[in-house]
Amino acid sequence: MRVLAIDPGTIKMGYGFLTNDSETEVVDYGVVTLSRYTDIGERLFQLFTHVRNMISIFQPDAVAVEEPFIGRGERQFIGPAIAVGQAQAVVLIGAASAGVEVFRYSPAEVKRAVADYGAATKDQMQRALAATLRLDTLPDSDAADALSVGLCHLIKTGERSALAREITPGSER
Repeated sequence: MRVLAIDPGTIKMGYGFLTNDSETEVVDYGVVTLSRYTDIGERLFQLFTHVRNMISIFQPDAVAVEEPFIGRGERQFIGPAIAVGQAQAVVLIGAASAGVEVFRYSPAEVKRAVADYGAATKDQMQRALAATLRLDTLPDSDAADALSVGLCHLIKTGERSALAREITPGSER
């Protein structure tokens, strides 16, 4: 399975591309960074272009994206959550226009899948991710979020057995 994973944002959009053919491999990851001073419409168009280019380059079987999170009773998060929702919509439209199925995961769902704890901190997530995927360095926060979404997707779609074989060599399916 080949999955393009995205942590949406209108200023920083994390991405990661993982494959799980014979073993799980991180092919590429990073952050698309745009200027906060650029008009939101232009930023969304640029994000759409990046998403379509990544789909064209990586040819994923699926796109996994993190859902926006709005804290209860915390009005200050509504504006940023709307912006993240707009960025997520760009991902959904980009994938749909390329005929690639999209899977959406909540932050708590991603944390449970990757770190076995739905309230894991960013640092705990980065370390769990680096250990599971055998990364030499901790990825940037936004890239780590995207890779976590991709790993969550592999786990949730039944690719967990392949991950288990990699973590514990010699184990059976």
